[in-house]
Amino acid sequence: MKQINDDIKKGNFKQVYLLYGEERYLRRQYREKLRKALSEDGDTMNTHFYEGKDLPVGEVIDLAETLPFLANRRVIFITDSGLFKSGGEKMAEYLSAPNETTFFIFTESEVDKRSKLYKTVQSKGYATEFTIQDENTLKRWIAGALAKDGKKITENTALLLLSKTGTDMDNIQMELEKLVCYCMDREIITAEDVETICTTRVSNHIFDMINAIAAKQQKQALDLYYDLLALKEPPMRILFLIARQCNMLLQTKELKTKGYDNRTIATTMGVAPFVAGKYVSQASKFKAATLRKAVEKCVEAEEAVKTGRLNDVMSVEILILSVL
Repeated sequence: MKQINDDIKKGNFKQVYLLYGEERYLRRQYREKLRKALSEDGDTMNTHFYEGKDLPVGEVIDLAETLPFLANRRVIFITDSGLFKSGGEKMAEYLSAPNETTFFIFTESEVDKRSKLYKTVQSKGYATEFTIQDENTLKRWIAGALAKDGKKITENTALLLLSKTGTDMDNIQMELEKLVCYCMDREIITAEDVETICTTRVSNHIFDMINAIAAKQQKQALDLYYDLLALKEPPMRILFLIARQCNMLLQTKELKTKGYDNRTIATTMGVAPFVAGKYVSQASKFKAATLRKAVEKCVEAEEAVKTGRLNDVMSVEILILSVL
């Protein structure tokens, strides 16, 4: 990220940029920074956008070979093409010696670092990964974003917000906008404001549901399930999230048994450290064998629905009552 900021500041650009990783908000923000730096607003003759798989690579290469019209450069933005996982050989070959007046900005969720295209971008341009941000970074970002609107938030209230939103910065941004509007006439955003106005992610409901099951509070677990149904969440998606949570807890349990600390567990599992801390805390309430059995029961519940032995709503109800 620092490299991109430096390039923009100096006006010394690479011909190819690859922005990839799980954090969509940062990918989009840096793509927009590059767009503003490389392209003139409203210049549709020299600025081009492609999105999705089935990218017409030959057409893009022909366009890249065309000199810009009354401008210094032609800029091509390509989003979620999938070329960095497969099928990118032709693009890699072209980018090894592209037209010097054409610039490429690729934005991808996932890449294969072994691919020829990835290696070409690394050697000819700049590739940067936007990972899930850690708790401290997110707290600073929240405070900074609110300060722009003349608002303040305490560290504990920011943590409460993160417990509801998770680490997705797009999601956090939406909740911050709601909070700013809700607290229009006040400077300080309180925990009560967060509880009143912010939406709890479905995955957090699942976390609370597993906690309730661990505490043998089956009624509370079922109430949480019915809350999700009332929010129009499909039963099979809820089943998937329960299975995913149990699987994550099982992985956490096994890593903790090997003596890994929370930060190492976070890195291994690809989650933020404070999320790993929550997994460690919840996993400690179960035996590994119990969690393994829970994952198996989730698979059985899905099979029961697919074979018509149970309807989807009932299959999850039975799972909650018997899973742990």
